[in-house]
Amino acid sequence: MSSEVSRRIFLQQLGAAAAVTALPLSLVEIAWGAGKGESFTFAYISDPHITQIKGTEFVDNFDKGLAKAVLEVNFMFPQPDFVVFGGDLAQLGKPEELDHGMEMLSKLTLPVRYVIGEHDYYLDLGKYWEEKISKLNYSFDHKGVHFVVLNSILTDDDWTHKRWPTAAERMQQMARLDNPDGSPFMVKEAQRNWLKADLAKIDKKTPIVVMSHSPLYKIYKGWNFWTDDAEEVQALLQPFQQVTVLHGHVHQILYNQIGNITFHAMMSTAWPWPYPHSFAGKPSMVPKLTVPMNRADPFHERDATGWSAIDLASGKVTNRLELWENTPRTVAEDEKTGLPADSQYQDPAKRIPPQDHY
Repeated sequence: MSSEVSRRIFLQQLGAAAAVTALPLSLVEIAWGAGKGESFTFAYISDPHITQIKGTEFVDNFDKGLAKAVLEVNFMFPQPDFVVFGGDLAQLGKPEELDHGMEMLSKLTLPVRYVIGEHDYYLDLGKYWEEKISKLNYSFDHKGVHFVVLNSILTDDDWTHKRWPTAAERMQQMARLDNPDGSPFMVKEAQRNWLKADLAKIDKKTPIVVMSHSPLYKIYKGWNFWTDDAEEVQALLQPFQQVTVLHGHVHQILYNQIGNITFHAMMSTAWPWPYPHSFAGKPSMVPKLTVPMNRADPFHERDATGWSAIDLASGKVTNRLELWENTPRTVAEDEKTGLPADSQYQDPAKRIPPQDHY
């Protein structure tokens, strides 16, 4: 980790700590409702796509991205409460890739919560993940916030169980981005019923944070930046006053607001994807709120990759994107509009040429 990056993270954290310390305690209590919660931070690392070449040889660039994120999170001060891993630890779901990735993640000094991605799932339909890493969907509570983890990368049974002659072929097909033989992601009825039962126990004033791999809204079906039953999931979340969905998969900055739900995408530590409308040249539903990330410089392998530090205060998420070899971005609720906004670039007059995608 460069001295400039470590210094920037240290100063950001020091400034945040100083700001919180300077606030009268009553303000925090009033924001939450006295005694019901407190502000906290967690880190979010996603989409390293660890790729085996042969034996113990792996793609070095992707290894370095994950190792860099782990090192920087361990150096955060003050330390976050925990880390979320957002999915796609492996590229082709092989045990060797998952084991190698978990060995690197084991160097984190904090508890880790795991979300599964399609690259982790479709070789053995999540069996190795469940045995060695985590449940596929679950919930937990932390300092007054209810967290839900969903397996959002399921698809229809015929595609999963009947279409492909081997598990390896199924995995290869799902690993493609622009794939006419692909199939849209779904949460599916059984998991939606589980979510409904889980939320039935939660007070409607409790802040909810849902963590999925795919976005729980529809952006571009051709690349599976899409969850087919997203609206049905959103309907289950609608009764709650504050809901945030954090997702990986898209490898780019995206943020959106649909009704009471705020959406934030997380960066990849491996590579960036272009925005669908700029690369595919086809209509997409990239949120109008989103100020695009800078176009990646192909001569800088870490450009447009990174990780996030998530601050939660009064149940509202501030997403501090640590972008390697680029300017960090912060996306938080605009107090005037109630919508997520970039702290520096939301005003069109303040944007810079690399944010114009074509």
